[in-house]
Amino acid sequence: MHITRYTDYSLRVLIYLAAEGDRLATIQEIADSYEISKNHLMKVVHQLNKKGYIETIRGKNGGMRLHRAPEEINIGILVRETEQDLNIVECFSSRNTCKITPVCGLKSMFNEALKAFLEVLDQYTLADIVQSRHQSQLLRLLQIA
Repeated sequence: MHITRYTDYSLRVLIYLAAEGDRLATIQEIADSYEISKNHLMKVVHQLNKKGYIETIRGKNGGMRLHRAPEEINIGILVRETEQDLNIVECFSSRNTCKITPVCGLKSMFNEALKAFLEVLDQYTLADIVQSRHQSQLLRLLQIA
């Protein structure tokens, strides 16, 4: 299974904001910290705001911060909301053209694997990712003062 860059960046933004605490951060700061495109992050941030994960404040002293506590942000739910296509094989899709679908056992195996993947992610929150024992290292790696 491969998650998209969009989901990856969504997780990175939330990790950064959780590490920041209540201080406002900008898209530019996050982009610089991860050395990724500001343009890619703009769409991600817009959607995270729209979905209620973060709050954004406009203006000269604006920025963004988490809208929910890290303990309330479930990783499995986030992945489901940010991944456009969890059809890991063609036969999951409504546009399936595979001739052997009616007799192939792979579909049920992949379906079981996808379900297990998401069930594992459902057991974790953003707080599990940003554990306090790693807080100082995380702040240093992300170059957060």
